[in-house]
Amino acid sequence: MRLDSQLLARELAAFEAQHTRRRRQLAEAFPEPGDPTAVRVGGHVLRNFCSNDYLGLSHHPELIRAATECMSRFGFGAGSAHLVSGHSHEHHALEEELAAFTGRERALLFSSGYMANLGVIGALTDRHDQVLADRANHASLLDAARLSGARLRRYAHGDMAHAEQMLLAQRAGGETGESHKSNGAGTATTLIVTDGVFSMDGDVAPVSALTALAQRHHCALMVDDAHGLGVIGASGRGTLELTGAASQAVPILVGTLGKAFGTFGAFVAGDAALIDYLIQRARTYIYTTALPPAVAAASRAGLRLAREEHWRRERLHTLTLRFRAAAAALAVPLGASTTPIQPLIVGDSAWALALSEALMNAGFWVAAIRPPTVPAGTARLRITLSAAHRDQDVDALADTLGKLWREKSAA
Repeated sequence: MRLDSQLLARELAAFEAQHTRRRRQLAEAFPEPGDPTAVRVGGHVLRNFCSNDYLGLSHHPELIRAATECMSRFGFGAGSAHLVSGHSHEHHALEEELAAFTGRERALLFSSGYMANLGVIGALTDRHDQVLADRANHASLLDAARLSGARLRRYAHGDMAHAEQMLLAQRAGGETGESHKSNGAGTATTLIVTDGVFSMDGDVAPVSALTALAQRHHCALMVDDAHGLGVIGASGRGTLELTGAASQAVPILVGTLGKAFGTFGAFVAGDAALIDYLIQRARTYIYTTALPPAVAAASRAGLRLAREEHWRRERLHTLTLRFRAAAAALAVPLGASTTPIQPLIVGDSAWALALSEALMNAGFWVAAIRPPTVPAGTARLRITLSAAHRDQDVDALADTLGKLWREKSAA
């Protein structure tokens, strides 16, 4: 336990020396009504290129109207957990609409993506089981596996041969068999978990290969498509739609509401038995207050707009291609991502911070991402695009990055 103030001060000083100490930026206001890409920070208006508001819905008047009207009927707070008195009509309708959108029998709301992942993995696995995870998965998936007590094994990012090697080694070592689970879930299992779109690299998981792997080795597969749903796929149904993976081959699908859909919260979608089981066993669902009904109402509006306004995804794709072409022309070495997450790997944490500060001075908000969020030696700028960005802002960011990168290379 680290409660000694001097010890804490020394560790903070070490973070400072390594350029990995985290600090919060205070967003003071959004000074242009209806424009979610402009934000006032430190007295300066900046163009926000590090938000996950991919479709530009967070400020949409229909979301604001839906939330306001709901508050006039329900007030703001839900007042209790879903299983006590907090499950409103708005929550229930949103779950039904999310199930329909994802092509599943049912969906279940959680207060955040982190809580959804902890709840699902904790309910479905225990110390008798194994969780096989992509090394680049979001921290919530890794923490969920560790807290569940299951054996966590991590395969090299996107490397299906390595994942299969681990499964074959497990079988050869006789690590599977009957368990004596206190939750009554039956035999020991391997649960394969992956992001759909990886949040720091922007690349898409090889979901089709993962479904084949899971079927060959009789594993369950869970995809956290936080950064894919609403964003990719012809109709915005995410990584599974983009890769052509069948819903039944991915029995557990996690999504969030605070990214493409412009609000807050998360959900799990699957068959009726899975959702009912999670209602009984997922501690992060059972023992927490439900989302405010107004958030659910706004989320319904965001989901409808994401479904109906295909131009938002088309616009986002066009801007992504525009930015990548401009960066390539200026010799800015972006990562190999076709999604709105465009990483610029810098390597050194000090350089990443310096570039982020220089961009802020030029009017752009792009956060520096450093270890331990990303592996050592891969500090980066995580640039994210939104359908709400203007062409001229995307071009100006690319131009500024090109100038800064040339200066960095010449230093």
